[in-house]
Amino acid sequence: MSDKLGNMRRTHTCCELGADDVGSEVVLMGWVQRRRDHGGVIFVDLRDREGITQVVFNPEVSPKVHEKAHVLRSEYVIGIRGKVEKRLEGMTNPKLKTGEIEVLVTELKIFNAAETPPFIIEDNVDVSENIRLKFRHIDLRRTLFQKNIIKRHRASASVRQYLNSRRFVDIETPVLTRSTPEGARDYLVPSRVNPGLFYALPQSPQIFKQLLMISGFDRYYQIVKCFRDEDLRADRQPEFTQIDMEMSFVGEEDVMDVTEELMMNLFKDVLGTDLKTPFPRLSYEDAVGRFGLDKPDIRFDLELVNISDIVENAGFKVFADAVKKGGIVKALNAKGGINFTRKEIDDLTEFVAVYRAKGLAWIKVHEDSWQSPIAKFFTEDEKQVLAQRIDMQAGDLVFFVADQPKVTNEALGNLRNFLGKKLGLVQENTFSFVWVTRFPLLEYDENEKRYQALHHPFTAPLEEDYDLLEKDPLSVRSRAYDLVLNGSEIGGGSIRIHQRELQERVFAALGMDRKTYEEKFGFLLSALDSGAPPHGGIAFGFDRLVMILCGQSSIRDVIPFPKTQKAACLLTNAPSEADKAQLDELSLRTKKS
Repeated sequence: MSDKLGNMRRTHTCCELGADDVGSEVVLMGWVQRRRDHGGVIFVDLRDREGITQVVFNPEVSPKVHEKAHVLRSEYVIGIRGKVEKRLEGMTNPKLKTGEIEVLVTELKIFNAAETPPFIIEDNVDVSENIRLKFRHIDLRRTLFQKNIIKRHRASASVRQYLNSRRFVDIETPVLTRSTPEGARDYLVPSRVNPGLFYALPQSPQIFKQLLMISGFDRYYQIVKCFRDEDLRADRQPEFTQIDMEMSFVGEEDVMDVTEELMMNLFKDVLGTDLKTPFPRLSYEDAVGRFGLDKPDIRFDLELVNISDIVENAGFKVFADAVKKGGIVKALNAKGGINFTRKEIDDLTEFVAVYRAKGLAWIKVHEDSWQSPIAKFFTEDEKQVLAQRIDMQAGDLVFFVADQPKVTNEALGNLRNFLGKKLGLVQENTFSFVWVTRFPLLEYDENEKRYQALHHPFTAPLEEDYDLLEKDPLSVRSRAYDLVLNGSEIGGGSIRIHQRELQERVFAALGMDRKTYEEKFGFLLSALDSGAPPHGGIAFGFDRLVMILCGQSSIRDVIPFPKTQKAACLLTNAPSEADKAQLDELSLRTKKS
């Protein structure tokens, strides 16, 4: 029985050979990166996922092989047999691991010709993302993406190895489940055998992993696909991967300890980086108060300062009115930013408008005066108090936002991140983790006019806040915790509710009557009645985590076959229309039909 390879079998990858291999006969296989003709001698850079080796076709050594090599073009798939030789003096390439040697070819097999690729297979190619995604199988040949995907594999292997060593059990949970529309929008799957009924693809294995704790498995994990039908950004995809964990008989600190050890192992295995633990902790109130956001980037200072008490009776009506209406006024001191132009300040005003801020006031601090349209509204005493509170010194540029707390914090928090990069305050190539804890249990949805769970409805409230569930739901704090890295939330979890009575009280606070929550979650309530241990867990956005490990700015660069921002796969043209026979089997009819 013969095959295309014949008697040729690869002996090395295109990144293994060095000076010690000179004189050896080797077989290499891969893709033609480029071909060069130099005075009759043909040089080919042969590429596989490991790297590049230069192979040489010399007419004086193997005339027939040399003649055959004339047809080679970029991306041809070939195999070669030859002898490793040291490159001539002055011809070495220190940029390549194989730069000291070349292979003098004595046998060539062309496994497949290739059409001219739509773009050059190089890392710095200038081509639109849509073109790259349409030809993703070619895009993935680039060294950058090969390294990213292999680093993803190494990260996955590190996580599994660590969790396996800590008595966690890898358990698969169902992909076809029921819709529980308490979070983002579900992807629905019609049932053929149950006409008119639908499954939902899981946004998370949340309920199943809680059931596994009730079943006595004690420690569970899964690297799992999840699905959310939501508007996309650079760090979101309709289908994404998360590291999912759950543990019995634990509190917040137990989950955090395991997580920190997991991160230490992961960063050591993948990057060779030593992390310092324990990671700092911030309450939600402190994070938002000091940094404006619940996912603060703590690689730099530049904190927000609340000045509401100083300006509530000041002569500047905009500030005073904002406080009287229940809002807050905060300042952000861009130290040394006095040289910002008016155009740059106007651009920053437009920047905060994205976060619904109605304006951005500012003051430039000179040695003997304030330069600002609002300076005239403050008395000398008020100026002195403001200068002390905000640490205003000559050369500073101070920004202010006055609005409802959520708007003020988000606008200045995002401005802080922008200025941190613009002013060079961010320490690059560092990894700053921080835990954010004690989130509000609930938030009020103005559109639906009801309370919603800030995380999910199975998160336990703090015990000292139980009495507030009925009296003041928005004041109830939760036993939730998020892990933030360099300003990105990479994981979130909580201690769960493990008693039926408390779970029913939370459902009621969310505006669910008994009939509704029994219909949606009766199976969970029954399970809690069967003897549920105290338990909690956490889930990490694996794509986002790998993105940071790879130093990329988009998760699409670390996912082999990602979707576009319109949730489409340009390579396969998904989603696509279903034919009438399929729709009839599913008892479906589209509006279009």
